[in-house]
Amino acid sequence: MSDRYRDFTSTPVGRVLVKNMGLPNPARLERYDEGAPLVSGTVAVGGQGRLVDALPDVLGVLGIQTAADPDPDQTYKGLVFDATGLTSSDQLVALRDFFTPLLRSLETNPRVVVLGTPPEQLKGSERVAQRALEGFTRSLGKEIGRGGTVQLVYVAEGAEGATTSTLGFLLSPKSAYVSGQVVRIGAHGATVAGEVADWTRPLAGRIALVTGASRGIGEQIARVLHRDGATVVGVDVPQAASDLQSVMKEIDGDWLALDITAKDAPQRIAHHLQEKHGGVDVVVHNAGITRDKKLANMAEDRWDSVIAVNLTAPERITRELLDQGVIHDNGSIIGVASIAGIAGNVGQTNYAASKAGVIGFVDSLADDLDRGITVNAVAPGFIVTQMTAAVPFATREVGQRLNAMAQGGLPVDVAETIAWYASPASTAVNGNVVRVCGQMMLGA
Repeated sequence: MSDRYRDFTSTPVGRVLVKNMGLPNPARLERYDEGAPLVSGTVAVGGQGRLVDALPDVLGVLGIQTAADPDPDQTYKGLVFDATGLTSSDQLVALRDFFTPLLRSLETNPRVVVLGTPPEQLKGSERVAQRALEGFTRSLGKEIGRGGTVQLVYVAEGAEGATTSTLGFLLSPKSAYVSGQVVRIGAHGATVAGEVADWTRPLAGRIALVTGASRGIGEQIARVLHRDGATVVGVDVPQAASDLQSVMKEIDGDWLALDITAKDAPQRIAHHLQEKHGGVDVVVHNAGITRDKKLANMAEDRWDSVIAVNLTAPERITRELLDQGVIHDNGSIIGVASIAGIAGNVGQTNYAASKAGVIGFVDSLADDLDRGITVNAVAPGFIVTQMTAAVPFATREVGQRLNAMAQGGLPVDVAETIAWYASPASTAVNGNVVRVCGQMMLGA
């Protein structure tokens, strides 16, 4: 779907108005094309800590070229700084010393990643210094411009070898609409990554369940997981059966038409996965609805239906799959939350409650799962879909511009984030909620 405002700002008249009136100036974001290099350009690496020496080899596995002694006169597609060795506040100047000379050397749509140690695992001045990294990365994310992104990755002691899938995602166009985020590796459970035979098809041989798969974000999730090698089992309501079957046939997937809020839905899904596929590796709880009204006018059915679809059904389905052992070892459970569950929205007390509940769902399971199973969530911001296209123009424009990238995201941005969580190499990525919102100004 075209962004008419962004198209206008690239015209001669638009450029003049943007410059003279200080209007938002959204860059055209690069997104991943199947078969393309993961990173088209060189990534400069530096810093001081327990990760920096291994970075060229880690990124080399993904075919990413690195420069360990960056030259400000050269250009770079990305920057990675190991800050795990910063143990006091006076050492934070190392961030300025590394980044300031190189920021003007960045190409368009650049990627910046800072690596640290989870502050909760530290004490005293070390904890202070590592916590400071969050303010640095979130602020730089709002400064970098030109479609750039900035992330902070906290790597727990012992999880040094589990960073490959996360760095590959965050340094590539797959993370086009993810910025200002904090990711924890090894903070809950496993600190070792699973093996990937082919990084272009990391999900080969895996079974993925996607609810709400007939259209919109769910359809794109199904397509991206299939691109990465998974066999997808799509689920949607009977009314959407025709569209669901059409999508699944295109990607050689399987389908199941049912209402996920039905009393027997968890049992039917578990039986289908077990009988036809021998279980499941990836469970994506994408299905969701809105029934907006201010709370003073909120009818009981509006409240109940949103909570039932968005939150209670994922809880019940997950519990059934776990209890029956349908989810394979090192499987992934992935929820779709929302920025509304973090910042709130007028007229969406029911929806925001359900999506905040998805975050609680992640928190409640992260330390309790066994057999290497992980649980994570995405929290989309303004994603351009058929549903948002129906929003009044003025409201839609404001919603798209209130982020560091001054534009809405696409369903594929949510799908790429889910595919990163689903990778076997992401088994140390557990208990995370990553916002796919272009670093929205609300709820940051």
